[in-house]
Amino acid sequence: MKAKQKHWYEYLWIASPVYFTLGFFNILFAWLGMILFITPLLIAIIGGSKLYCNKYCERGQLFELLGNRFGLSLKKKAPRFLKFNWFRYGFLVFFMTKFVLMIYRTYVVFAGADLKEVVMLLWMFKLPWNWADTSVASPWIAQFAFGFYGIMLTSTVIGLVLMIIFKPRSWCVFCPMGTMTQGICKIKNSKEKSKSAA
Repeated sequence: MKAKQKHWYEYLWIASPVYFTLGFFNILFAWLGMILFITPLLIAIIGGSKLYCNKYCERGQLFELLGNRFGLSLKKKAPRFLKFNWFRYGFLVFFMTKFVLMIYRTYVVFAGADLKEVVMLLWMFKLPWNWADTSVASPWIAQFAFGFYGIMLTSTVIGLVLMIIFKPRSWCVFCPMGTMTQGICKIKNSKEKSKSAA
């Protein structure tokens, strides 16, 4: 029986370990994460679909690979409340608040404050990250990198823990990016329906 040919996008999971490895050795590579932040939003705004989440999400692919193929998941059913709107949108508000505070800290450094060479894990634990040479960039550029790497690392750690305890892609149920793109798609599709009805 002929093996099913894989598509190029089924290898996008590689982007996650590569991203974190590059950021480990030089935090400035954390800026590459903006591609993963902007792309899903653009696909939702332009195409009105969650194509990125369903097909291209490198993190979802990684969780699926580790959980299913390598058997690292207990595959238990995730708690129902993770799907409830109040939890999903509440987590989105919390997540975006942390993102805004990260932007504010970047601005403070841009205005002249000292660079804090620290990565925050789970928004509570400070991981010193001062072995990488950040002198090649402005302090505010490095500060953004530290903050963004912390957000990406935190969300991945949460996703990995959920993958182990529950089904592999349990994180996807309330992922802030998925919630945002779903909201964008709903707005875009409702506007298009209104236009066609008129």
